[in-house]
Amino acid sequence: MREKEYGIWQTLTWSGLAEMVSHLAAGMHQAGLKRGEHIVVVGSNRPRLYAGMLAAQSLGAIPIPLYQDAVAAECVFPINNADVRFAVVEDQEQVDKLLEVREQCPQLAHIYYDDPRGLRNYEESGLLGLDDVIAAGLAHLRSHPDMVQQEIGKAAADDVAAMFFTSGTTGNPKGVVHTHRSLLDRAQAGATFDKLGPNEDVLAYLPPAWIGQNIFSFAQWLCCGYVVNCPESFSTVSIDLKEIGPTYYFAPPRVFEGMLTSVMIRMEDAGTFKRKMFHYFMKVARQFGPDRMDGKSLGLGANLLYRLGDWMVYGPLRNNLGMSRVRVAYTAGEAIGPDLFTFYRSIGVNLKQLYGSTETAVFVCLQPDNEARADTVGVPCQGVEIKVADNGEILVKSPGLLKEYYKNPAATAEVLTAEGWYHTSDAGFIDNHGHLKIIDRVKDVGRIQGGAFDGAMFAPKYVENKLKFFPHIKEAVAYGDGREKVCVMVNIDFDAVGNWAERRNLPYAGYTDLAGKPEVYQLIKECVEKVNADLAEDELLAGSQINRFLVLHKELDADDGELTRTNKVRRGFIAEKYQALVDALYAGKSEQFIETQVKFEDGRTGSVSATLQMVDAKTFAPARKAA
Repeated sequence: MREKEYGIWQTLTWSGLAEMVSHLAAGMHQAGLKRGEHIVVVGSNRPRLYAGMLAAQSLGAIPIPLYQDAVAAECVFPINNADVRFAVVEDQEQVDKLLEVREQCPQLAHIYYDDPRGLRNYEESGLLGLDDVIAAGLAHLRSHPDMVQQEIGKAAADDVAAMFFTSGTTGNPKGVVHTHRSLLDRAQAGATFDKLGPNEDVLAYLPPAWIGQNIFSFAQWLCCGYVVNCPESFSTVSIDLKEIGPTYYFAPPRVFEGMLTSVMIRMEDAGTFKRKMFHYFMKVARQFGPDRMDGKSLGLGANLLYRLGDWMVYGPLRNNLGMSRVRVAYTAGEAIGPDLFTFYRSIGVNLKQLYGSTETAVFVCLQPDNEARADTVGVPCQGVEIKVADNGEILVKSPGLLKEYYKNPAATAEVLTAEGWYHTSDAGFIDNHGHLKIIDRVKDVGRIQGGAFDGAMFAPKYVENKLKFFPHIKEAVAYGDGREKVCVMVNIDFDAVGNWAERRNLPYAGYTDLAGKPEVYQLIKECVEKVNADLAEDELLAGSQINRFLVLHKELDADDGELTRTNKVRRGFIAEKYQALVDALYAGKSEQFIETQVKFEDGRTGSVSATLQMVDAKTFAPARKAA
C-alpha cells in the first residue's frame, strides 16, 4: 500500500503489513476481542485501518466499516444492532463522534485511533492509540509467538468475513452479512474478467463503508496483490489521481460528471485557438473514438486524424484527468449519460459499466472491453444466473450473495428464495445481445392516472437520470405515480451554472439567489424539454414526460436526510418534507414560499427561505401517434 502524508507517498510492503496485522491482532486478542464478535471501523482509506480490519478477521471477528461522514446519531443503530464493543477509528473527529454516543451505546468499551493529533489530553476509559495496541500485541507475541497463526488456522471459507449496512432509504439500515467465500469469489470473478494482476495501481478514495470501495481496494487487493494508494485527504484526490496514474479505476457517474464539467469550464475560459482546436478534435473523437475503443478498424485517414488529435488533445486531456495509464475504468450505482459515457471512450479511456449491489458483493454483470454500451450494464459474469420475473424484476443467483440480513430473518426471507434466487428489486430485461438493461426500481415503477397518458408507465429514476445527464443539473426528484402528470424538483450544479452565469455577466449572491434567476429557469427549461422530446420517442415511457418543474432553493444534502450517504435520493422523505412544493406544482400555482431547516457541518442548524417559481414545460406527442 501507499499513503500520502505531508505531501510524500509512504510505502508499506506486504511483509510490513503482515507484521502490523499480526501485532494488532495480538493486541486486540489480549484486550478481549472474540471470534464472531463485531468491530466497527470508521475513517477514510488508511493503511492502518485496513490492517485493523485484517487483524479482526485474523481473530475470526467481523469488521463493520461505517461512513466517516455520518453524524454521530447515525452510528448508534449499527453499533447497538451488532452489539459492538470495539472500534477502530481514524482521528479525533471520529473519536469525538463515538464518545458522543457512548451513553446510548454503553457496551462500546474500546476505541482505538490511528491519528493522535488533538487527542493528547483525552482521559476516556478504553481510548487507546493504535501504536499502543501494536506495542501490547508485540509484547504478547513474545510469549505466545504462534497465537495469531493458530487463530487464522481456525477460519473457514463460509465463516462471516464482514458486514455492511445498507443506506436505509426506507427505515433503519440493514446489516448485510458476507462470508469470506462470497467476497473473495466475486473479487476473483471480476479480476478474471478484466485480467487484473499484481501490476495494477488503484486509488482508494471512496468511503470504505461502501462495498464497492471495499471490493476494489480490499477483497480484490488481496486476490490480485496489486498496489492500493490512499490519498492524503478528500480535497487532494484530483492531485493524487494525477500523481499515481491508476491503471484500474472506479468512480460513480457523479465523479465522471464533475471531471467533465471542470474540463468544459476550463475550455470555455481558454483562448480562441485552443477552444476551436478542442471542439474540432472532439468531433473527430466522437466520430471515430468509440469504434477504435471497440477494436474496429479505422481507415488510414481516420486513423491518422485520430492520432493527431491524441497527440494534441486527447493525450494531454487524459493526463490532466489522471487517466493516462487507465487500462480498465468502471462506473456503477446510477445510470451514466450516453454523452458522458461516449466522451470518455472517445478520448481513449476504457470506461465500462457494471451492475451489482451490497447484497451481491458487487459483481453481477460486467461489460466486455469491445461491448461497452451506455444503455446496458453488461453480461452476467462468472457464476451468475439471471432471470426476469413476471413483474419485470431481475432475479440473481450467484456465489456472491449475502448470507443473511443480520438479526432480520423476515427481510432475508423477502429477498432470498428457497431455491437461492435473490430479488434485486430492479426492473429490467435481457436484450438481444445478452446484455442486461435496467429501467428503474420495481417499487418505483408506477402508472399515470388520468389525462392524455392515462395508464402509461412512469419510471421516476429513469426520468431523473436523463435530467442529470445535463451538466447544469446535479439532482432531480420526479413525482407522477397515481397522478395525471409528472412534476419534478431540480437541483442545479452550482459550479457549472455559476460559471455559465459569470460568462453572461449575470450577478448572483450564493446558491439560493442563482437558483431563482429567470435566466437559470430558462436554461433548466431547455434541458427539461430536451428530455421530454427524448421520452416521446419511446412509446413505453412517453407518459413520463415532465409537465411542470421548479428549481429548489437549496442543495439536497445527506445531513438534512434528503440523500443517503451514497447520495441516493430519498424520494419519499423529500415528498413529505417539501409537501407544500409538491402540492403547489400539482395545483397549478405559479409560485410558492418555502422555509427549510438546514444542518451545517459544525452541527449548528439554520433556515433557508425563498419564493420558488413553478414553470410549465412543453410536452410532445408519442412518436408512434405522431407518425
